[in-house]
Amino acid sequence: MPDTAAPLIGAAEWSAIRLTLELASLTTALLLLVGTPIAWWLARTRSWLKAPIGAAVSLPIVLPPTVLGFYLLLLMGPQGALGQAMRWLGLGGLPFTFHGLVLASVVYSLPFVVQPLQAAFQGIGDGPIEAAATLRAGPLDRFFSVVIPLAGPGFAAATVLGFAHTVGEFGIVLMVGGNIPDKTRVLSVLVYSEVEALDYAKAHVLAGGMVAFSFTVLLLMSLLGRRGNWLAPGAPARG
Repeated sequence: MPDTAAPLIGAAEWSAIRLTLELASLTTALLLLVGTPIAWWLARTRSWLKAPIGAAVSLPIVLPPTVLGFYLLLLMGPQGALGQAMRWLGLGGLPFTFHGLVLASVVYSLPFVVQPLQAAFQGIGDGPIEAAATLRAGPLDRFFSVVIPLAGPGFAAATVLGFAHTVGEFGIVLMVGGNIPDKTRVLSVLVYSEVEALDYAKAHVLAGGMVAFSFTVLLLMSLLGRRGNWLAPGAPARG
C-alpha cells in the first residue's frame, strides 16, 4: 500500500511535470516548423498527391496509438531503417529515450497542427497574395508579411492543439518511451503508475490537474474561435 505520510506532489511528480512540459514545448516547436510547409502545400496544391499525403498526415487521428507506437518502435530499433541510420552516424538509439519520445510525439500530433493551419491558409484566398505580388513582393516576402499575419488565429490554434495533445499522450509514449523515471515518465504514464500502485490520492491530484488543463485548453480554443474561423469543420478537436 502507498505511504500515507508521503506528500501528494513529491520529487517524482515534479519530475514528470517538468518532463511533460519539456516534451510538449519541444514537440510543439518542431510541429510548427514541420507542419507549416506541409499545411501550405496541402492548401495550395492541385496535385493528385494531395489526397494520399493528406490521408497519411491525418492517419494518427484514427490509428490506435499503440499501433503507431509499435511501428515507430520497429523503425527506431536496431533492425529498423532509422535505428540503423542512427548507428551508422554514431548516434545513440532512440527507443526508450527522451529524443525518441519527441520523434514519436511529432508524428502522433502532426495532424493536430497541420489541419488548423491548412484551414487558415485556405481561408486567406488568392486576393491578398496576388495583391502583394503586384507590389513585387517575392514568395518568401508574401508568405511572411501577408500569409502568416492573416493566418495568426490558425497558428494560435495549431500551437494550443499541438501542445495539449502532446501533454495528453499515453499509448504511444508508453510504447516508445516506456516508464523510466526522470527520462521518459511523463504525467499520463505517472497517473497510470499511481493507479497500478493503488495510490489513488496522487492519481486524483495528477488526473484532476490534467482535467483542469484540458478544460482550459478547450475554453481558450472556443475564445479564439470567436475571433476567426481558424478551425475548419473537418479539423480535429482534442479528445
